Amino acid sequence: MMDMPSSFYRWAYGKRADMVRRLAAGEKVDPTKMFLSFTTHCPTFISSGPAGLNGSVKGIGWLPKEEYRKETLDAYLKHIATGWRDGYSEDGLRLLVDLLYGEGCEERIDFTVMSSMELAKKHSWENFNANDDVTLSFFEPPVIHYEVRGKIEIVHDGLLHQLVNAQHDVYHKPGPERWPNRPVYIVHIEEIFDNSATKTGFGTKMEAFRK
Repeated sequence: MMDMPSSFYRWAYGKRADMVRRLAAGEKVDPTKMFLSFTTHCPTFISSGPAGLNGSVKGIGWLPKEEYRKETLDAYLKHIATGWRDGYSEDGLRLLVDLLYGEGCEERIDFTVMSSMELAKKHSWENFNANDDVTLSFFEPPVIHYEVRGKIEIVHDGLLHQLVNAQHDVYHKPGPERWPNRPVYIVHIEEIFDNSATKTGFGTKMEAFRK
């Protein structure tokens, strides 16, 4: 297994997994806590290039390891084929619990990468096509702040492109006809810093631990 900075892993994956499981179980979650949990999902993507220095908030997701990607995609596509209906999102959440966020699912996750999609094709798109450097800035008020540095890979087709689009549409209203126009970003993680306003933060490069 790869080395992961422990506090970032517990926050970015563990906190999100806990919220997904609670929602999938039908728990009535306090809206404030639910919205705060979205900070694990929506970092600011910082890029630099022809469009200038840019920050753009985008949703990110975790991906299964390569050996689990085909079976995960097949399960997503089966669900998506049922079409938009009452209960579609709820069924999608339960599927995400089974495949990504349930107890023990961390053994299936590739923690070397994160994924996102490009929907606007404006400043970030122009920059990442010229410069693959990226910093993700995660902030949860009042003090939690993590900085993830890495490289962007742009994927236009193939299994990984389908998987990221399908993972989005498992919960949201599906539209596979839109996928060809939704390129995927794969963030290859290189460094993680704890920028939190704590004794262990303030720009500290994080120690890793072995999962």
